Amino acid sequence: MVAKQWKTMDGNTAAAHVSYAFTEVAAIYPITPSSPMAEEIDEWAAHGLKNIFGRTVDVVELQSEAGAAGAVHGSLSAGSLTTTFTASQGLLLMLPNMYKIAGELLPGVFDVTARAVAGHALSIFGDHSDVTACRATGFGFLASGSVQEVMDLTGVAHLASIKASIPFVNFFDGFRTSHEIQKVEVMNYDDLAKIVDWDAIKRFKARGLNPERPYQKGTAQNPDIYFQAKEAANRFYTDLPDIVEGYMQEIKKITGREYHPFNYYGAPDADRIIVLMGSACMAAEETVDYLNARGEKVGVIAVHLYRPFSAKYFFNVLPNSVKKIAVLDRTKEQGALGEPLYEDVCTLFYDRADRPVIVGGRYGLGSKDTTPAQIKAVFDNLKADEPRNHFTIGIVDDVTHTSLEVNENINAAPEGTIRCKFWGLGSDGTVGANKNSIKIIGDNTDMYAQGYFAYDSKKSGGVTISHLRFGKKPIRSTYLIDEADFIACHKQEYVYLYDVLAGLKKGGTFLLNTQWTTLEELEKNLPGNVKKYLAENEIELYVLNGIDLGMEIGLGNRINMIMQSAFFKLAKVIPLDDAVKYMKDAILETYGLKGEKIVEMNYKAVDAGIGALIKIDVPASWKNAEESCCSCSKDSDRPDFIKNVCDVINRQEGDKLPVSAFLGREDGSFPSGTSAYEKRGVAVNIPEWLKDKCIQCNQCAMVCPHAAIRPVLLDEEEKKNAPATFATVEAKGKEFAGLSFRMQVSSLDCLGCGNCVDICPVSALEMKPLASQTEAEVPNWDYSVTVTDKSHLTNKSTVKGSQFSQPLFEFSGACAGCGETPYAKLITQLYGDRMLIANATGCSSIWGGSAPSMPYTKNVKGQGPAWGNSLFEDNAEYGYGMYLSVKNSVKALAESVRKLLDLDIPADVKAVFEEWLENKKDGDKSKVAAEKVYAILDKDLGNAEANALLAKIAESKDYLVKKSVWIFGGDGWAYDIGFGGLDHVLASGEDVNVFVFDTEVYSNTGGQSSKATPTAAVAKFAASGKRVKKKDLGHIAMTYGYVYVAQVAMGADKNQLMKAITEAEAYNGPSLIIGYAPCINHGIKVGMGKSQAQEKKAVEAGYWHLYRFNPLLKEAGKNPFVLDSKEPKADFKEFLMSEVRYASLAKSFPDIAESLFEKAAEDAKDRYESYKQLAEMGKEAVKTEA
Repeated sequence: MVAKQWKTMDGNTAAAHVSYAFTEVAAIYPITPSSPMAEEIDEWAAHGLKNIFGRTVDVVELQSEAGAAGAVHGSLSAGSLTTTFTASQGLLLMLPNMYKIAGELLPGVFDVTARAVAGHALSIFGDHSDVTACRATGFGFLASGSVQEVMDLTGVAHLASIKASIPFVNFFDGFRTSHEIQKVEVMNYDDLAKIVDWDAIKRFKARGLNPERPYQKGTAQNPDIYFQAKEAANRFYTDLPDIVEGYMQEIKKITGREYHPFNYYGAPDADRIIVLMGSACMAAEETVDYLNARGEKVGVIAVHLYRPFSAKYFFNVLPNSVKKIAVLDRTKEQGALGEPLYEDVCTLFYDRADRPVIVGGRYGLGSKDTTPAQIKAVFDNLKADEPRNHFTIGIVDDVTHTSLEVNENINAAPEGTIRCKFWGLGSDGTVGANKNSIKIIGDNTDMYAQGYFAYDSKKSGGVTISHLRFGKKPIRSTYLIDEADFIACHKQEYVYLYDVLAGLKKGGTFLLNTQWTTLEELEKNLPGNVKKYLAENEIELYVLNGIDLGMEIGLGNRINMIMQSAFFKLAKVIPLDDAVKYMKDAILETYGLKGEKIVEMNYKAVDAGIGALIKIDVPASWKNAEESCCSCSKDSDRPDFIKNVCDVINRQEGDKLPVSAFLGREDGSFPSGTSAYEKRGVAVNIPEWLKDKCIQCNQCAMVCPHAAIRPVLLDEEEKKNAPATFATVEAKGKEFAGLSFRMQVSSLDCLGCGNCVDICPVSALEMKPLASQTEAEVPNWDYSVTVTDKSHLTNKSTVKGSQFSQPLFEFSGACAGCGETPYAKLITQLYGDRMLIANATGCSSIWGGSAPSMPYTKNVKGQGPAWGNSLFEDNAEYGYGMYLSVKNSVKALAESVRKLLDLDIPADVKAVFEEWLENKKDGDKSKVAAEKVYAILDKDLGNAEANALLAKIAESKDYLVKKSVWIFGGDGWAYDIGFGGLDHVLASGEDVNVFVFDTEVYSNTGGQSSKATPTAAVAKFAASGKRVKKKDLGHIAMTYGYVYVAQVAMGADKNQLMKAITEAEAYNGPSLIIGYAPCINHGIKVGMGKSQAQEKKAVEAGYWHLYRFNPLLKEAGKNPFVLDSKEPKADFKEFLMSEVRYASLAKSFPDIAESLFEKAAEDAKDRYESYKQLAEMGKEAVKTEA
């Protein structure tokens, strides 16, 4: 046996490490939270890691999970051991192939990060609804509850699958295990190779499809034999539990750790036990220790082999003394007598005379935290003469009253565990630094370490909470920290927004990153509740000004290394000199590919963080500080839903909301416009308007990703009522005669990206510290949104004119500098009052609709985009379905109008309805006609039949204005998983509008390669640069001839963008607009504050091309294709090297980088030439006809 090797890693890495050993082919598709497994395997293969067969794994990315499952099936059928990695809807898309793979007795493994399946809402977080939905497929199911168990049992899944010829789902909890970092003992490939059944592998390969030894399978069978053939495989399943147990014993010989299909932990004479599977088993074990130490007799059975469910191995471990059993399911099966695991356990005992009392409960849906206090409540429930059945824990169900009450909070963690919490801003590097801290302590000391990271639903710019534990004993606390020894807050504004000190123990340490570095400044700025807590609990208070240090060093808001070095100085977990060395080693490993400058800046940050710490003696007077609750608003106008639901969630206290909070919203719906109430104030610097320089072009407003800077037009009365600080200038343009103009910034909604400053042609905006702006600009903004919309005075189809229209998309959770949201915002300014939006799952659905932030909003009339998200793969069809419904409703309305016109009605009424019938397919004209119809809906037309028809028309008045149906999604959807549906919907010829946010990667799942990824780009699943060129989606759509197609880039040509959007929407047929969208995944070296400028560079270098294909031009005898891009002038390679996704290739794989860069340039040139030919061909054709 090889010497033990310990390493700090997360559950995904542990599963990937072991699966790599047994895998020849990996067919994958990215989905959260399983994608990192496939990414690791691709990375290792790119760098030459060998599996137990002495080869690297062949990794292929498919266009969808269904496609990946098909490829797995095919690869297994042809005789290669094949693995895939998935979760949630992805796993369910694989279901048909799972039945086939199991039916054909093929030994593949699906590593699954068990995750909630979207129902009333999407949840990317963990529960067992996906794996339990697949339990009838014929796969074996093996569950792990910790990172170490994943390391140990993933091998069992592969080994047993090979020996038994049964495929396995090897699953563990999404996020709670997949993303938890733990110090674990690593399985060695040599040890695994010794216990694999090589003869079984030979047998498997011998029956692989091959023309040298042909046979047929997957045949069709009739009623005469299908049933018998199905039953013929029974013996494989009968033998499987013994095979699994056998391999668990082999793993025990290697590791010393005890595994069985069911593991029992607790008192040998327990009278009450809990049965469950997954990560909560660890918390249950802690609780068992806690209760048994206090004289109780309890235990827990952890389910490892979920299918086949073996009575033999269950009763092998069940103590004879057990009188009561509670079965906990991490899923909800609507309409069933009980959840799946509960029903399995009940079935075990149905014919036994000594049947104990068995009750079932639900817990942990969507990664709801499951704590020892909740587990204790389950054991307490079992003490009752008649324990409650079908209960819930972890929530307050005040509607159907299923929840068990938690009467006591307990600390079940081992003594000596150090618990640390870090409040960070998404994108400031806090999470990355804490991952490094865990690895530094885990890999360089004899201590155990655990890290888990909680996020809100924002993209970068949201709140992150890191939970770190260290100790001399193994850490089984699979739940968030509720009592901490150390808390750091990396964003000073959080002291107003969140209860950052909650759970900090008496005498604990609090580190605040702040610009308030003196006692006087803290006295003035800290909220009363924070001061009171610090004083009453004798907290050691430290501050440092990482914000200014980061700016000085050149790191901007990425203060992670400054704060990490400060943590190591304060925590004293390892000697400071050692910590500094390890941090600098980690910096080189993490940032090496980004260049020497970045590495050096981070080195400076480490040194700066240690020297910048300031100890503050907490005054005793703070005990008497007047308490002020965090994030409370004095605004009495806030709607009840905002105060009672959204504010609670935004304070990170959503766990406290009872079930009754969602009465009336059981379908998962949220009101529009809730993001406007957040006012997060997370920017460091924001723009200040310099009125004397401004030329009123409105470009700054157009490019703002968050609608946080807007032009305001005021009449005399509005100007008179404005705050004294509301400076204005005379509005330019004859249509604005007599009006005043102001460019207003929402200081609390701006994320400080700086694109507005960068785009301004006359430097009329200047970045200033947030604190210098809020006093005047918060009331100024509040006043600005009360000023009437005057966009009707101008042409909204121009760059300047469009920005006077209220954005009906605002303050989203998108990253600072996002390249996607400016497009969505602009479309709502043009058509938002009559829009329906079908949104593909991905970045645009997360920034577009993550509870509680709803950025799509309403105008003063209550109109706004009606937004819905179905799935990832079916978005085009979902939007098409919306269109068909609207079309059907308008058809019924038109029939009623025609029937009314056939009657003898007044001429003026007839004229109104004739006007509507004529213009119902025209957006602007239908609005005008609709206003006239509204005015006569209450009119008495003089006879009963006519009045009845008029009443019927009134019932459908919401369909009088032509609806604009839009289908939004990213390139992962449009180019890959949703392409089949998109192609079908475009081919339908119907009047739908599609906008593709093209980031050239799967941006939401972390930057995986798609068919939109160009040659040479480094992305996940293209670790050594993509070898094939980008798919030309627009060109494909043009082949239909009747689809309007455009390719745009806002930062390159705003006028072309305006033309494309307005032409597409006006076109009575399908339209497709593809917008170039810079993304944080690109690694733009000058930063996301220049994302719009990067779009301009992309076009100038010939990397991205602008064009419009308008079928109406063809009908007019003209060339339908217009090439809007000029001949590329800028250096193509220089553009590539301005982004890390290309530049890193030269560092990682210098031998192939140059040839791939040349190929990328050639591909781009070929594409431009093909567009030039299209543009020129048509002209000649038109001349010939003439």
